[in-house]
Amino acid sequence: MRTAVVVALALAACRTRDDPAVRPDAVVGEHVRLATFNVHRFFDTVCDSGMCGPNDYEVLPTADQFAQQADQIAAAIRGLDADMVALEEVETKACLDALLARLGDVMPYGVLGEIGGTASVDVAVVSRRPLAAVRLHRADNPLTLSNGTTALFSRELLEVQISTELGKDVVLFAAHFRSKVNDDPARRLAEAQTASRIVNERAAQSPDALVVLGGDLNDTPASPPLNALVVDGGLVRVADDLPAAAQATYTYQGYGQAIDHLLLAPSTSVVRVPRSSKVWRDGNGWGGSDHAALSSDFLLPY
Repeated sequence: MRTAVVVALALAACRTRDDPAVRPDAVVGEHVRLATFNVHRFFDTVCDSGMCGPNDYEVLPTADQFAQQADQIAAAIRGLDADMVALEEVETKACLDALLARLGDVMPYGVLGEIGGTASVDVAVVSRRPLAAVRLHRADNPLTLSNGTTALFSRELLEVQISTELGKDVVLFAAHFRSKVNDDPARRLAEAQTASRIVNERAAQSPDALVVLGGDLNDTPASPPLNALVVDGGLVRVADDLPAAAQATYTYQGYGQAIDHLLLAPSTSVVRVPRSSKVWRDGNGWGGSDHAALSSDFLLPY
């Protein structure tokens, strides 16, 4: 974590006492930055599917191409200057290990939420601090869809906990909800509803912890999945205090969309630093991806 930070938070907006963005007095605490970044189809040099041609989903890079993509992604992660980053679309441990080897001086710790599918691109978390706990939620939390059928999360719902220098708990959930390609909106909604329950239960277990859900949720503010998380679940979408146009993390048919999110669980002690959220881009995306990255800052009061 970084050095102590003092932030004066005004009550001008008149929000409720449960909003973690509002504190009437100056706050002194440990500064934590969390981020999410869909790195875009980071495949290793093994063709698991047996179909890695120009028109196939799985890509088979040469060793040099793999190294170049790893260099580019690692540099992009480094540029975020975050304490933990949720990553999406990382194929295998070989891919994660390549990133950690390049980030060893700043973010040497990480874990992959591997679901074991052929050529699956999965979620991961990288961290400045050692991983105190890792939990996988996909297998034990089947989704119930609106028609009564069941399914699983599209990718792992990966929970990673670290401790700050002063012993405060930070919990980051990495998620990647169902894509809109061959869309299944009922499944994406069920993912949001189930993730909301899991995140809120985790926050209730550790009321002084910083608990955040981050990832490519493949839907926009006020959509049914985001409403399930924010309106029904009470999570705070921390980029909501940016101008609407500045929140976009993905460009579709020429229009910017906010589909990558950081959502803060309710807390009586954690403080969201107002207007600290930043969308990182160089062109349409960040670090060679078609997605921008998103970061936000928090304070854990002493």
